[in-house]
Amino acid sequence: LANLLQGLNSPDSAVREKAISETEKRLREQGASKEEEESRTTVNRTLINTSVRAFPSEIKDGFLAALEKDAKERAQRRRRNEQLANALKEQGNEAFRAGDFGLALQRYSEGLEKLRDKQELYTNRAQAYLKLHEYEKAISDCEWALKCNKNCPKAYFLMGKAHLALQHFTESRQCYEKMLQIDPQKEKLFKGKKSRFSPLFSDGDGTEFPCHVWFPCDLPDCVSEASLEEKRVRDEERAEREVQAGNVAALSIQELLQRISSPGQDILYYTGGIRLLAEVVNDCTGQTFFRTNNGFSILRNETVRGAFCAESKSPAEVELCVSLLLLWRAACAGNEENQRLLLAQPQVSAQLPELLSSGTAQIQRETLALISLYSEHESGRRLLVRQDLSRWLQILMAFVKSTDARADSAMNILSDLIGEERFQTQCRAMFSTGVLPLFTQLLVCAGQVNQAALARGVAVLGSLCADVGLRAQLARSRECWQACLELLLDGSPDASSPGYQQCVFAVLGLMMNLLLESNGTIQGFAVPISGRCLALLNHQDGRIVTRAIGVLSRVLPASPSAVEEVVKGGVVKKMLKFLKAGGQLTSSYAIKTLSICTKSSRRAQEELLKWDKRFQVLLKLLEAGDELTVGNAAFCLGQCLLLPGAASSLLGSSVVQLLLRQAGGDAQRTSVQQNSAIALGRLCVAEPRHIHQLRKLNGLAILNSSMKYVHSS
Repeated sequence: LANLLQGLNSPDSAVREKAISETEKRLREQGASKEEEESRTTVNRTLINTSVRAFPSEIKDGFLAALEKDAKERAQRRRRNEQLANALKEQGNEAFRAGDFGLALQRYSEGLEKLRDKQELYTNRAQAYLKLHEYEKAISDCEWALKCNKNCPKAYFLMGKAHLALQHFTESRQCYEKMLQIDPQKEKLFKGKKSRFSPLFSDGDGTEFPCHVWFPCDLPDCVSEASLEEKRVRDEERAEREVQAGNVAALSIQELLQRISSPGQDILYYTGGIRLLAEVVNDCTGQTFFRTNNGFSILRNETVRGAFCAESKSPAEVELCVSLLLLWRAACAGNEENQRLLLAQPQVSAQLPELLSSGTAQIQRETLALISLYSEHESGRRLLVRQDLSRWLQILMAFVKSTDARADSAMNILSDLIGEERFQTQCRAMFSTGVLPLFTQLLVCAGQVNQAALARGVAVLGSLCADVGLRAQLARSRECWQACLELLLDGSPDASSPGYQQCVFAVLGLMMNLLLESNGTIQGFAVPISGRCLALLNHQDGRIVTRAIGVLSRVLPASPSAVEEVVKGGVVKKMLKFLKAGGQLTSSYAIKTLSICTKSSRRAQEELLKWDKRFQVLLKLLEAGDELTVGNAAFCLGQCLLLPGAASSLLGSSVVQLLLRQAGGDAQRTSVQQNSAIALGRLCVAEPRHIHQLRKLNGLAILNSSMKYVHSS
């Protein structure tokens, strides 16, 4: 019995199976014996056999002690085996990191001999099998891992990779989808959003996998990868059938590629062949013929490669380079596999920034068109951001100086790329030394550049301000603020042109983003910034006016001097005008501007009381749906109630009811409740007759609780 129990609890599956078989055999034998006995003897089953002797206590105690001892011994053996298995796993990991996949495989297998139910050893060995192209064995190990842990995402991931390698496309997609069902949060990791040195998964025991099971930060969407691979295989099978059928286009592509690859010909010979090839590669089948006949190895030809990579190109080399770009556009249009193969060519990825900055308009135009094929689609952007793009922001921004379609093409590419996290990261490398000087130069020379493109470039930099580090760099730059102010000057000869107004609108948006920072540079420029924005309040474009008010609302807290200047300039009357006109965004900026001014300027308080008799505008804002607007309106009112006669002017109005509603808890934000409570307290202190209305509304308790805010303020 003890041997059977030990076998049934053995970590070795072979021993367990043998014990189960032996147990079943004994049970069958006992059952047969019992049936034979019952056939000979009639037993009254309704009676209880009272003659059964009690099991001797010494035997019972000995049996239980044996079971306990056996359990302890098995637990000790498992702990010892687990230690040995973990040690072998780490040895396998080290071998894997060193690239010795055979040794890693051996160590993982030895570990499994010690511990058959260790999921991590199965998945690690499966990855070693993948490296050795033994895909069926990798799938088998993943299946064993799932028997150990049915919710192991790594097992599904590796099994999906193995099925993909075997061209089992449906099974591959099912594995990836199952993995995402287990952990939906992993989905974003398969769209290139993961840090390069963060593990996708962790072992079942809570430890992270060794570095060999980490995946690059540009890991594509796995389900899409399986679909793309399936499409590639189907396209190539169809292309092969076309070749067998004698397709003329296929034969033409083969012949042209053979001629282009032959050495020793004149550069014009290759240019002509490449041009003809570009005309033939005009559909999916032609693109597949081009790929399967090694079309992307065209740069192996020394003459072609020399012309493509030459720093200073002759007219003939320019023509050949343009022809190559046209060919690649034709081969890659709408074809993700071809796009991947093109950028996998080292000379191509290295030369793209050089071609963009070559100064030859024809080459730049075709290079921009080729890059646009990638940037317009998510899959293409994933391919682009794998390249070194540290210089691209500066290079593409420089196209603002172009007066033709190159400027728009460059800004389109930037707008496409700016949302990619890896592109933003790479932009930091040369931002202060390359991009910032160029940007300030473009702003200063706004009248001599493509203004529509400049506006888009400014918007791109505004989007980059989502990166706190880049925003801080820009916000500290005196040159940047000076350039922004120069662009906003009234004296520009193009001040009324649509392009210039687009630039003004974009620059104001950039300034609003930069004013999220607080530093000495902003304090130093606060007065001229606020003065310029005050002048823009008379602009005919309502969008520009709204943004100018927004800039005021963010820059004024940085400088009491700026507040004093704008109050002198009539900002209170202007803000009241915009508040009366409505518009939610404009109103939110305007009331914030008023709250800043009334906080530190008695003159602002007096002008608000003068131009908004009985505070009709503020009372209306207290009923607004936006809590920030309500809170700022209550704050302004509280500041103005410090003036003699202000509280008396509100007798007979609904002010008590409005403030009581917000102070009593209708407002979700604590700051709104406090501002309303302070205003209510000051109202009743300055004019006790409001207490009668408060008593009618059962608000005395709220008034008492609000007095602490009044005293503290």
